[in-house]
Amino acid sequence: MAAKTTAKLMRVIKADDPDFAEDWQRFCRRREDSALDVEADVAKIIASVRSGGDEALLGFVRKFDHAKLAALEVTKEEWDDACDAVDSADRAAIGKAAMRVREFHRKRIPSSWEMREEGGGYMGQRVRPLARVGLYVPGGKAVYPSSVVMNAIPASVVEVPEIVMVTPPGPDGSIRPEVLMAARVAGVHRVFKMGGAHAVAALAYGTESVPQVDKIVGPGNVWVATAKKLVFGQVGIDSEAGPTEVCIVADRSATPAWLAADLISQAEHDELAQALLITHVKGLVTRVQDQVKRQIVSLDRAEIAKKSLKSRGAIIVTKNLEESMRLANEYASEHLVLAVEDPEKTSKAVENAGAIFLGHYTPVAVGDYLAGPNHVLPTGGTARFFSPLSVEDFLKRTSFMKFEPPKLRELGADIVRLANVEGLSGHGMSVELRLQKIRRARREREAAREAEA
Repeated sequence: MAAKTTAKLMRVIKADDPDFAEDWQRFCRRREDSALDVEADVAKIIASVRSGGDEALLGFVRKFDHAKLAALEVTKEEWDDACDAVDSADRAAIGKAAMRVREFHRKRIPSSWEMREEGGGYMGQRVRPLARVGLYVPGGKAVYPSSVVMNAIPASVVEVPEIVMVTPPGPDGSIRPEVLMAARVAGVHRVFKMGGAHAVAALAYGTESVPQVDKIVGPGNVWVATAKKLVFGQVGIDSEAGPTEVCIVADRSATPAWLAADLISQAEHDELAQALLITHVKGLVTRVQDQVKRQIVSLDRAEIAKKSLKSRGAIIVTKNLEESMRLANEYASEHLVLAVEDPEKTSKAVENAGAIFLGHYTPVAVGDYLAGPNHVLPTGGTARFFSPLSVEDFLKRTSFMKFEPPKLRELGADIVRLANVEGLSGHGMSVELRLQKIRRARREREAAREAEA
């Protein structure tokens, strides 16, 4: 590595060091660094669930979720009791989050459209919701009612007829009340107690208890991401989610304690999470390091955050804000925080990011819970070509077209020519035979008019 500090939790890398390019590419290739080779094991799990149904699925729930269940699905009574057990203030907060997320996603729902052309051309696109979708909500190291809200509401907004959720149960076979409360207010129809690759397999192929879905969305660990990749084609998926990440670009106006808190807030998710601070202000470096060390002591998930920051976090020192933004675009972060004096102006330089957090009073937690935009975002550099989860992920588009004889007569010769260019004479013949009929009919009409004259 380039210049580092061993006494501090986060290493420091300077952009003008000779070996910076090599070090930097390690951050940009983070998907490769964090990937585990589990594909063969995941494939076996999928095959077992596909052939063994509920029996195999319950076995994997015992083995991996550490819960012995009599039934996979949450009953209405369980659901009602869980909702009643949620603290009223927590219930209100979940409801407010759901309301704001719903309002945001309602703003722009794609609609069907059509157009008509002179001569009898009629075409367009019909937009319909998917019939049934599966939502994967992580569990294990944390409780994520916010993920329920973010996954379910876009599907609910476009009126997907059946929204099925899976999430790992606790050892006693229960699901946290807050998670079930979020599922209810977000519009989930059915909930199943299972996580990991076996849950993805059950959604993709169906079992005696679990219905087969058309698409699976939602983040998870490497087993879940690998399973989603392997079942793609059998079902649709949103993207291959990886560990969470944040990239903060800061200038002199930033507050060191706030920067440290923002770095820690992502690091506490997972040991594989990645938190980067990019700044041209050298005076921030030591002050942010000191704040990280001070704040992390009282953190509930301190050990997780420490491992993340030590192994995958860094402070990158650049020569100016322009270089910081260039690196941020190369990194293509899931969360990009612009802790700068003029964030709106700076944001115009952003090309690649899952979500942008503008200014000093917009930490990532705002987007995680209550702002409204979705927090299911592209990770691992895929913000270069993937987008946040949205209503479009739960819709399918079907194009349609109709040509009347005058329109085919107008364009048919060019269709035949293009077919012949591609060596597909059968395509051309399918048009030519119709053109022959159109020509005959036209000659017959002209002959009839001449006879009358």
